[in-house]
Amino acid sequence: MSTSAPTPTDDPNNSAPSDFIREIVAEDLRSGKHTSVQTRFPPEPNGHLHIGHAKAICLGFGIAREFGGICNIRMDDTNPAKEETEYVESIIADVKWLIAGWADDRIGLKEAGTSPTRTGNDFLQSAITNPQATMATEPFYASDYFEPIYTYAVQLVQAGRAYVCDMTPEQTDEYRRIGKESPFRDRPVEENLDLLARMKAGEFPDGTRTLRAKIDMQSPNMWLRDPVLYRIRHVEHHHTGAAWCIYPMYDFAHCLSDYIEGITHSLCTLEFEVHRPLYDWLLESLALPRGLPRQIEFARLNIDYTVISKRKLLQLVNDGAVRGWDDPRMPTLSGLRRRGLTASAIRAFVSELGVTKYPSLTEFAVLEHAVRDEFNRHAQRRFAVLRPLKVVLTNYPADQVEKLSAVNNPEDPAAGSRKLPFSRELYIESADFMETPPPKYFRLKPGGEVRLKYAYIIRCEEVVKDEAGRVIELHCTADLNSKSGGATSNRKVKGTIHWVSAAHAVDAEVRLYDRLFNVPEPDADGDFKAHLNPNSLEVVQAKCEPSLADATPAERYQFERLAYFALDPDSQPGKLVFNRTITLKDTWAKEVKRG
Repeated sequence: MSTSAPTPTDDPNNSAPSDFIREIVAEDLRSGKHTSVQTRFPPEPNGHLHIGHAKAICLGFGIAREFGGICNIRMDDTNPAKEETEYVESIIADVKWLIAGWADDRIGLKEAGTSPTRTGNDFLQSAITNPQATMATEPFYASDYFEPIYTYAVQLVQAGRAYVCDMTPEQTDEYRRIGKESPFRDRPVEENLDLLARMKAGEFPDGTRTLRAKIDMQSPNMWLRDPVLYRIRHVEHHHTGAAWCIYPMYDFAHCLSDYIEGITHSLCTLEFEVHRPLYDWLLESLALPRGLPRQIEFARLNIDYTVISKRKLLQLVNDGAVRGWDDPRMPTLSGLRRRGLTASAIRAFVSELGVTKYPSLTEFAVLEHAVRDEFNRHAQRRFAVLRPLKVVLTNYPADQVEKLSAVNNPEDPAAGSRKLPFSRELYIESADFMETPPPKYFRLKPGGEVRLKYAYIIRCEEVVKDEAGRVIELHCTADLNSKSGGATSNRKVKGTIHWVSAAHAVDAEVRLYDRLFNVPEPDADGDFKAHLNPNSLEVVQAKCEPSLADATPAERYQFERLAYFALDPDSQPGKLVFNRTITLKDTWAKEVKRG
């Protein structure tokens, strides 16, 4: 397949990204080392994907998209004790959501009926001939290749490059640490072959034997000190059932899975850089007829005010600190999606970060900036009052209702306008009134005036309180000659606030989400749960303008003067639930300055 010109990205300038990995890929194509590009995204199905995975997904699929190639989704399912079908399904849903409409024509999924033991480049050629066929059914699995991987293990033993070791896991770790050879290292080939076959047949208990590569126990690289290739585990596998009781280690399965699928460029995060010599050694030690894949490492995405270890995220779920993997406070893709972040905003965020070899901690504010930038341009404006305070306009006719014109998005003239009902009784935000305000307070106060956006200037004449002294209602008068857009609306006041007609308001539960942790590096002292933000969720009962009764999950809304919101899946007819996706401004920057 010939390479194609780079296609536009999420960057508003439509400039093609450039980084050291893309330069390597382009040079490999120019030199003729490869005639097509095949990448892969190989998550382990032991948890939900998180924001850190977004970088790897966008890089793998982005390169495939730009160079006219294919990116496979492959489950790295070599550890059956921790992997579940639930996670497989969530991974596929997350990847499809993140690349939908952007790179889904470059997705590699296994075709229905494809042999799980293919060893050639047939799938790649099929995908090139008919790309849409790759959208058919399910992802690839490393466990699809257990049979050929075992065959390659036998070849290593036959070549004298692997042996069966009887040491315990603890002994193996200690011998590798001090560089001491196993007493079983020089077992005869035939004995090793017999023991390996019996391991596969299930004759030995867990932990009693392993298959190890014979490399160099004095190597300064620990990963080359006779690493374990296979271990015994009598555990049911989510994909292969009870067919196997020995399972390949990640390093062994990784490079061979890449080779079997015809991967040209195997993109890994930086912690796998020290594994690369083993990746290359294993492939070069086998008589493989086709070109070998090349592993390239890049710095992973680390972001402040969160943790992205799947083990720790699972702990938060199991301990009840959050409501599940898709809790909108979680950094999981499912959680961010439920909170209201869009795939395009996340892709723009990842694109802005670029690809480097240098580890760094990215500020959460960078992600928020990408979200605000998109939502400011596209989100529909609506009125909602989160903490309602009733206002009665005593000089406005009790039976009168006006339909006022309101702009849907001032950044997008094509978004048009809508009609807002206006009546005698309104709701305003309780924070927009103060009985004893500080200097330069330009909202409503006793005897003070504000403009109701799109409507009239009003003056507070009377404050009504309950028996406890709490303000429960304001009696105001409206300047009926000050209607916005009218011929006599030239009078100016400094404050403008939003409102909702009480008679027309629709009720909604609004969930005000904030950052899950209250320090930038919650795991710095090893006790990440001690830094959970106790104010990460507040639930209020809001009054909304009537058009929000028709809110859709696909739309994003700016509740004017408040924040950006999205409809939550808990919503039902007559019971709206909105999630605060992000505030209008970075409130955390102010907190840092105060600190």
